[in-house]
Amino acid sequence: MSAEPTTYDAESIQVLEGLEAVRKRPGMYIGSTGPAGLHHMVYEVVDNSVDEAMAGFATRIDVRLLADGGCEVTDDGRGIPVGTSVQFPDMSAAEVVLTVLHAGGKFGGGGYKVSGGLHGVGISVVNALSTRVEVEIDKNGRHHAMAFADGGDLVDRLHETGDSPTGAGGEPRTGTTVRFWPDPSIFDDITFRAATLTERFQMMAFLNAGLRITFRDERPDHSGEPVEFHYEGGIRDFVRHVNAAKEALFTDVGYFRQDESDDDGSMEVEVAFQWNTGYNSDGLHSFANGISTIEGGMHEEGFKKSLTNTVNRYAREHGFLKDKESNLQGEDIREGLTAIISVKLTDPQFEGQTKAKLGNVPMRSLVERATNDKLSEWLEEHPSEAKRILQKSVQAARAREAARNAREATRRKSALDGAGLPGKLADCSSKDPRESELYIVEGNSAGGSAKDARNPATMAILPIRGKILNVERARLDKMLKNTEVQALISAIGGGVGDEFDYDRIRYHKVVLMCDADVDGSHIRTLLLTFFFRQMRPLIEGGHIYIAQPPLFSTEVGRNKIYLKDDAAKAAFLAEHPNHRNEFQRLKGLGEMDADELWATTMDPAQRTLLQVSVEHAVIADEVFSILMGDDVESRKHFIQTNANDVRFLDI
Repeated sequence: MSAEPTTYDAESIQVLEGLEAVRKRPGMYIGSTGPAGLHHMVYEVVDNSVDEAMAGFATRIDVRLLADGGCEVTDDGRGIPVGTSVQFPDMSAAEVVLTVLHAGGKFGGGGYKVSGGLHGVGISVVNALSTRVEVEIDKNGRHHAMAFADGGDLVDRLHETGDSPTGAGGEPRTGTTVRFWPDPSIFDDITFRAATLTERFQMMAFLNAGLRITFRDERPDHSGEPVEFHYEGGIRDFVRHVNAAKEALFTDVGYFRQDESDDDGSMEVEVAFQWNTGYNSDGLHSFANGISTIEGGMHEEGFKKSLTNTVNRYAREHGFLKDKESNLQGEDIREGLTAIISVKLTDPQFEGQTKAKLGNVPMRSLVERATNDKLSEWLEEHPSEAKRILQKSVQAARAREAARNAREATRRKSALDGAGLPGKLADCSSKDPRESELYIVEGNSAGGSAKDARNPATMAILPIRGKILNVERARLDKMLKNTEVQALISAIGGGVGDEFDYDRIRYHKVVLMCDADVDGSHIRTLLLTFFFRQMRPLIEGGHIYIAQPPLFSTEVGRNKIYLKDDAAKAAFLAEHPNHRNEFQRLKGLGEMDADELWATTMDPAQRTLLQVSVEHAVIADEVFSILMGDDVESRKHFIQTNANDVRFLDI
């Protein structure tokens, strides 16, 4: 082979100026151009207002989804500075903030004591990825305005329009309003999902006690009624909210806070906690400067270590553990615990651009000391609650011992020869997890078709029978006695629960392939609950997928056409208006032969897979508790509230 001659010299090196780099590689700045990236635009603007609230200058944030598809965010903070920029004398400071990457008041320590935005790219990135941005600033008694278009081009330089409106007390208003319209040439879809936004806003309100966030959806076919989030109890109310669909072990919500300051800055930790009667030990959720640290970090490490030591010390001092008995393990104590750890610090160090893990070592020490002192005091002052916690922890320890033997029986014995794998698993020949896929298929009939259809080199098939155990309502020892759960654990190979070993998983794609009906949806939810509670690293690593078998088939001439969903059917009918009565509804994967199943659902060249992610673990925790728990009223309310966001409902 020979390559065409090219030149690689100084002229080949390009520098993307200003916001051009953002439009060229938007995923580097907002994660993706899909729904997550679209909603991230709103978060970037709102986060600036939240920073004003954390600094003590804003008390409310108002968010509106405009009728024409735009979004407006207003706060009553100090207002973006409007004076001339020191570094860019021909620009106002507000124009610099909107057009220059890494520009903001979060670097020198003068503008913000603590903030979530570290890189100063937020609002300028929103500007780069919008068709139009309008900014209004009330500051020093005057109202200012400016506008940008087509990815950040200044079309209306910052100028005064008059006096600022006055508040109820007659004083001039201060604050910032930002309106933006996402660029449809950048994003796959520019339709905001109200539920996604309100979930995030509610979490922000919980983490900032007293902050008032209102949301109004003024788009056609939406009510336009305001929704308000305001919690004077802060993270204590957050714990009550997460536990609302669970049976609390006691009514009180524990709480403590502690802070430290020195010449290098300040650190603050606040913790709220309450146990419930459930069996999950993953109810710990942490935040740093309002950012969800889903991978934990130093603050979580300090709390877990101190929680284990403090409860064991109390248990021995009060006779819950005898001298010869072993200490309780952390997972025993955390069973049924819902806890929110929120820390604020001047210079947070996050691992990676995703800000998923906090790396500040001094924060671990602060949280550990605070938990040692404050939790010990709380246990002594609440002997009845402490007794219930210890009784539950001791029961969890006994169940853990009972589960140990069951876990050993399901653990994969050899990664090389397949010993110990479930008999009904049709494994793939490849031993490289990076190219291996496991299809979990509902029913023996569909499993047989999938085995015939697959590429045996890289695709493994595991048929499951009926609905697996609802792990939301079962301890690990009971769960490990379930035949289908045993098969899942053995096939995947990484173990289960706190002992899950990510490096031992046998497949980097685990695909849930269920029928497109109510029963199939239920089975899929049971499986997702299992993975979320017992193998969460699989979800966090992006290894869980949902297959998308077609819902309809029809024939055009001699060709059979498969249509994925109602939207695809509607598009097809728009092109073939005389074709309304040939359609067949496909409800079972077992109805397809091997060739059909391969062509429509399994062929990597044609299939559609939905990747499952957990962007906000605390929200996922709440949803799984509601949908799979015992509280019928909470489940009914959830379904009614989210009915407008259902994309497909099988009737």
